[in-house]
Amino acid sequence: MLKGVPRILSPELLKILSEMGHNDVIVIGDANFPGTALARSGGADIVRADGIGAVEMLDAILSVIPTDAYVDTPVVLMEKEPQDKDLEIPIWKEFEAVVEKHDPRGKNAIGFINRFDFYDQTKKAYAVVQTGEQAIYACVMIRKGVIK
Repeated sequence: MLKGVPRILSPELLKILSEMGHNDVIVIGDANFPGTALARSGGADIVRADGIGAVEMLDAILSVIPTDAYVDTPVVLMEKEPQDKDLEIPIWKEFEAVVEKHDPRGKNAIGFINRFDFYDQTKKAYAVVQTGEQAIYACVMIRKGVIK
């Protein structure tokens, strides 16, 4: 146990976050996300966090690493598919609140990319955290910044 570190960050995940450097990417996947397959294809570490939601994981991770101040959108979400264009995605508001808590740019630090670009970028990520989040479109890509 460590003081001041969110309990949901496992020793394995803390090691990964500590090893990551500036501009490295970590992806939080929801329960439907093909995280293991994408991590394996790119050689990324995969961490299982089945009992944990994506919002809680995002908050915990951003409490110990900064977002990249040198890119416009260091937090990236997966865009809705055309057939889901009218679908409400309430978890995005929760993600915005978490990012606003940790990044002075607030929701302006969040960008969107299409699903297949998200998959391609995940293959290049440093690590993937597979959560048990059941909300759809609840995948988040975080680009780590510089700790000053």
